[in-house]
Amino acid sequence: MFFEYPRLLWLMVVPALLVLRYIWVELSGRRPHMRVSTSIPWMAGGRSFMAYVRHVPFLLRTFALAMIIVAVARPRSSQEMERVDTEGIDIILAMDVSTSMLARDFTPDRINASKDIAIEFISQRPTDRMGIVVFAGESFTQCPLTTDRATLINMMKEVQTDLIEDGTAIGNGLATAVARMKDSDAKSRVVILLTDGVNNRGEISPQMAAEIAKTYGVRVYTIGVGANGTAPYPVMTPWGVEVQNVKVEIDEALLSDIAEATGGRYFRATDNTKLAEIYSEINKMEKARTTVDSFPVYKELFGTYALLALLALLLELLFNWFVIRRLP
Repeated sequence: MFFEYPRLLWLMVVPALLVLRYIWVELSGRRPHMRVSTSIPWMAGGRSFMAYVRHVPFLLRTFALAMIIVAVARPRSSQEMERVDTEGIDIILAMDVSTSMLARDFTPDRINASKDIAIEFISQRPTDRMGIVVFAGESFTQCPLTTDRATLINMMKEVQTDLIEDGTAIGNGLATAVARMKDSDAKSRVVILLTDGVNNRGEISPQMAAEIAKTYGVRVYTIGVGANGTAPYPVMTPWGVEVQNVKVEIDEALLSDIAEATGGRYFRATDNTKLAEIYSEINKMEKARTTVDSFPVYKELFGTYALLALLALLLELLFNWFVIRRLP
């Protein structure tokens, strides 16, 4: 707390002088009195409670005067506040959901590992709008751009490999992701495209989709997921599901070209740890712009002291009317 007019607090000398004068009058015997032949009857009974009560009006009046002086000095409190203006980024997670994502070179498999790490990435970016596009033989939007993290995470958990016709339509997946943010007014627009295969389906070529992304100023980070060489993959046989080692084929040249054309980067993830590191690196590169302005917020406190003064004067009035006037 501080005072806008601290010099007015010198007026507190007035109530202090009034108190000193009152004490001096009480002690010097200058207050009204009468002469009696002996004070023994009064001394035997001691001082009554009413002898002290008569001082209350003066104390209330002096207190009211002190509170008025404090109120006039304008007491205030201040608190430093911050206004944070955050300029978020629009991010679409384009995820391959072809059946090859069931390969078990990741734990428990590629698609579940990708979902878990993507959910962690989503949780770390509370100020961005994010969406989900899935693709296999074709593509569709699993979740449009939103800031609702709970909905986004739930929609990511529902991603699975049997949602659409099998295949790998990288161009369609990227084009759908770009279409979702072509009308965005965000300063930065990003697509994180994750796949484990080679483009073999779709009406739009990956090169054409990359040009569309570049036209709309969308930066594309591409991630190729899959171990080097072969990967264990569950295969349906007449005797049930058997895990067989299949060759890992990722068109890294294509993914690199898409990233380079749009100002992004290509990453290769060979296990869960590497994939988590890739998302962490992208998280660091794509930082939201934040502006913090500090400013004081003032609160006027004079009303409290003015109210105390008013209550003290009212109590003095009531005390004089109902107590002092009825003293014997």
